[in-house]
Amino acid sequence: MRWILLRGLAREQAHWGAFLPQLREAFPEHQFFPVDLPGTGVHYKDRSPATIPDIRQHVQQQVAHIPRPYSILALSLGGMVALDWAQNTAEGEIQHLVLINTSSGFSPPWQRMKLKAWPRLLRILSRRELFDRERGILALSSNRPLSQTVAKQWYSIQRQRPVSAGNALRQITAAARFHPGSKRPLTSALVLASKGDRLVDWRCSRALERRWQWLLKQHPDAGHDLPLDDPQWIIRQLQAFLGDE
Repeated sequence: MRWILLRGLAREQAHWGAFLPQLREAFPEHQFFPVDLPGTGVHYKDRSPATIPDIRQHVQQQVAHIPRPYSILALSLGGMVALDWAQNTAEGEIQHLVLINTSSGFSPPWQRMKLKAWPRLLRILSRRELFDRERGILALSSNRPLSQTVAKQWYSIQRQRPVSAGNALRQITAAARFHPGSKRPLTSALVLASKGDRLVDWRCSRALERRWQWLLKQHPDAGHDLPLDDPQWIIRQLQAFLGDE
């Protein structure tokens, strides 16, 4: 099975960190392809589109060389791209869909980005020192004790492949505009949510579960960056989901 991995707002494939090798160890018979959204990672010099469908088309072009069908595991903004992809592709192209802390237009704005998160996020983004900004983003998106090692890694990523303010704003605009169609993309999908997410309300995931009768699993205390906070929990949910087929 071939998996496409998509990260979230202003993040790139390097931000998967230890989660990717753990996935490959847990599923040695599967192939995992982390893909950068336009404006991030290897495409950091590109201009990010300001709509989810346009971002999705860029991603589809990047994976055109990979034999189909695919499965997709995606976090946050990446989950919106995955959801749009699943609704706008040939039947059978996508086998499995795993969405992590993803929101959509099915939920109100104050759940898609918690009101309490905005002041802190704006303060973080206003910091002049890059290391302080990355450390602040890590502290907001993770509920685990602050890791200086991870903060340094994130700082290094941003130093090497900086996401411009313009691209971040266009991604935010795309996310805010996104509203899926009414068509259920797949009969079954796995939706993972963090009850401790301080950025996105877990009820956004519940809205997807209830609308399309998908499987929702909730982590009791992890933050928005669930692959960072508890990668083994995700792997266990994925093993159970695939084992139920």
